[in-house]
Amino acid sequence: MTSAPEFSYIVTLGDAAHGRPIALEADAEARARIAQRLELIELSEFAVTAEVRAIAGGIAAKGDVRAKLVQRCAATDLPVPASLIETFDLRFLRDIDAPADEMEEIEISSEDCETMLLDGDRIDLGEAAVQTLSLGLDPFPRHPDAERVLAEKGVLSEEAAGPFAALAKLRGDKPAS
Repeated sequence: MTSAPEFSYIVTLGDAAHGRPIALEADAEARARIAQRLELIELSEFAVTAEVRAIAGGIAAKGDVRAKLVQRCAATDLPVPASLIETFDLRFLRDIDAPADEMEEIEISSEDCETMLLDGDRIDLGEAAVQTLSLGLDPFPRHPDAERVLAEKGVLSEEAAGPFAALAKLRGDKPAS
């Protein structure tokens, strides 16, 4: 069972036919659902600005995602606030695995764009923005006080616990803390 997207905004080929700018901002309810999905402590801002246009074989969307969020520190679980601006350049194309005689010729000039599958004649720009945010998150956020907090709990630093710490002890050196 697939659940509904937390932040959906549908753009059709007709909407994108002549190109158009789009500006979206998630309300508190959508931000709470996105935060839950991405395991964030908080998502206080989430906005998307994009230019969408029809291209041969689909829709192009180029813009950025802006967010203010709080993640959990990977080492201590302390809150780590962050501001994020992620740019995107996406191409939503018809089934690229279709037989050649069923497809139009598709030419992609931008080497920096990501290609996604077009869903009939539409895309979900909101869902693409949430995925862009998820890719831009720090996979191992670290609180500035993490080393101190860990040391207070008796967790050794990498230098003190690493493979060269035992060699330093044999030489009589003090490991760095």
